[in-house]
Amino acid sequence: MTFPDFLDSKRIPKHVAIIMDGNGRWAKLRKKPRLYGHKVGADSVRDIVEISREIGIKHLTLYAFSSENWKRPEQEVTGLMNILKSYLVSELGRMEENQIRLNCLGDISKLPTAVREVLHTSINRTAKNNELNLNLALSYGARDEICLAVRKVAEQCRDGAVSPEEVDHQLISNNLYTVGQPDPELLIRTGGESRLSNFLLWQLSYAEIHFTKVMWPEFRREEFLQVLHDYQQRERRFGRTGDQIKGA
Repeated sequence: MTFPDFLDSKRIPKHVAIIMDGNGRWAKLRKKPRLYGHKVGADSVRDIVEISREIGIKHLTLYAFSSENWKRPEQEVTGLMNILKSYLVSELGRMEENQIRLNCLGDISKLPTAVREVLHTSINRTAKNNELNLNLALSYGARDEICLAVRKVAEQCRDGAVSPEEVDHQLISNNLYTVGQPDPELLIRTGGESRLSNFLLWQLSYAEIHFTKVMWPEFRREEFLQVLHDYQQRERRFGRTGDQIKGA
């Protein structure tokens, strides 16, 4: 692939997070069942993973299934799990060939046994890959993640491994699912909604946020590259003034 001439290769974010929203509504507009939208959405996942690797993004986190999604109709949940399993099986060879490492964020103990087995196989077989780290957030909720991290830190304090005075941002980060990864510089949410939906609440503290009305099944590489172009036009200040940034 030829690198897009409207992007600055030196300003590609290291970590992009995406809330993949709009599958069901996209299908409904076409008088199709919701699962049809999820199936087409899997094609968008494949497209975005591929272009992310090609342009040099090192970490991509996709909100695939939230802890609240278990409340959906049983038929839809079962269908989503089947789509997830099929995706993992079909994409494993591509992930190995393209040096994509799969990681999972969330309480995967709640996933069906067959899905867990395929997930573990994919994670193990891609563990040494280093082109792109693909995080799938599955049965994930940010508040649950933070509570789990706090419990781990409390246990470390109880056991004398650290003192309460040593608890800081880095210690909390070291006990999150994303330990060892940079925080996302960019969050994208498709589907027209403008909320975080309990996703990476700790890690997104300084992220640029882009909400788009494009629904996930139609969010492909062209739309993704345009969002990255918009991101590169922004000035990331981290509390400083624009003049300070320019003078740095």
